[in-house]
Amino acid sequence: MTLKIHIDDSAAPYEQVRSQISEQARAGTLPVGYRLPTVRGLAESLGLAANTVAKAYRALEGDGVIETRGRNGTFVAAAGPAAEREAAAAAQSYVERVRRLGLDEPTALAAVQDALRAAYGRDGGS
Repeated sequence: MTLKIHIDDSAAPYEQVRSQISEQARAGTLPVGYRLPTVRGLAESLGLAANTVAKAYRALEGDGVIETRGRNGTFVAAAGPAAEREAAAAAQSYVERVRRLGLDEPTALAAVQDALRAAYGRDGGS
């Protein structure tokens, strides 16, 4: 992860941190699951106050770009195209598994539809 803070920029330092991490995550430069530096670690490396980086992390979490997993750290979250790639990978794994189980396509699709209805609380359709 490469961030550059420009003191003479009209954007506040926290906004520069937020926008650069957001752009890198959405572009895939920071992949889903990438562990971000600690607030203190990033603040020290950028020459910023820890509160500045904490504010950027809170904004990124609110935007769904990152997720904090308690003491385990802060990670890039699945969002947008990255989420779609992750869903496609999960779908491929599912297909491989149902084929090994010998299920036909209608049965496999019905299982997915049932799971989606249960997850989204729908009786069918979209």
